[in-house]
Amino acid sequence: MGKFLMVVTSSAREGRDADFNAWYDGTHLNEICALPGVTAGRRFDAIPVTPHPQPAPYLAIYEIEAEDPASVLAEMMRRSEAGEMSMSDAVDAENAKIWMYRQH
Repeated sequence: MGKFLMVVTSSAREGRDADFNAWYDGTHLNEICALPGVTAGRRFDAIPVTPHPQPAPYLAIYEIEAEDPASVLAEMMRRSEAGEMSMSDAVDAENAKIWMYRQH
């Protein structure tokens, strides 16, 4: 069994930050944490303290324990396509990014 971090950057559609955050904190975070293999999830807001451009205003980090982390992503997609997970129209889906990291 491996340990992984799933790192997600995201943003809201223009003017929809309050709706986006209400949905993410009230619904989506719990839906992702309910996936098999996901053991914890946390969200963060970007703060501009370095000169580097920030990839997105919001970051979510999920801890995963699984044989194959791709299976977690596959289940997330399956549930999403089956309507078992919600999606908010406040999400700027085109700019959302997901990365997976393995713990050493």
